[in-house]
Amino acid sequence: MKNDQIKIPSLYEWAGGMPVFEKLTDLFYKKVLSDELLEPVFKHMSREHQLHVAHFIAEVFGGPEMYSTSEGSHFKMIQKHLSKHLTEQHRQRWVSLLLQTVDEIDLPADPEFRSAFVAYIEWGTRIAVINSNVDDLSMNPDEPMPKWGWGVPGGPYLG
Repeated sequence: MKNDQIKIPSLYEWAGGMPVFEKLTDLFYKKVLSDELLEPVFKHMSREHQLHVAHFIAEVFGGPEMYSTSEGSHFKMIQKHLSKHLTEQHRQRWVSLLLQTVDEIDLPADPEFRSAFVAYIEWGTRIAVINSNVDDLSMNPDEPMPKWGWGVPGGPYLG
């Protein structure tokens, strides 16, 4: 079969589906809550928070529309960051702990997947910091959910 005839899986499928994203956020937020820098920011989060984050990231990566159809919207997710006053130090620690967790649960290590994953996390966390330092949002409330793909490589490494 030629490369142009191979069905390219979504990032969600390549990662292993919803159980993987739920496991990722469960283990990740345990780290967050034991981290001296991040714990004060997240100590009041509900148990559902980590599940919502799992569903959000899964949907962005091509998974089912669980977040946008029953848990919120991109606009509402952005609103949750308003006036939280996150810093670059918070962002870097959050990203570092998330990537540690990604390695611990053996998400695919191929460069194409990791590149796409890190690109989204960098993009999303930088937007979160920007929006956390304003009091209101000028964003269109009907802004669609971001959809993240493989980027320049176009798919997983098939050796």
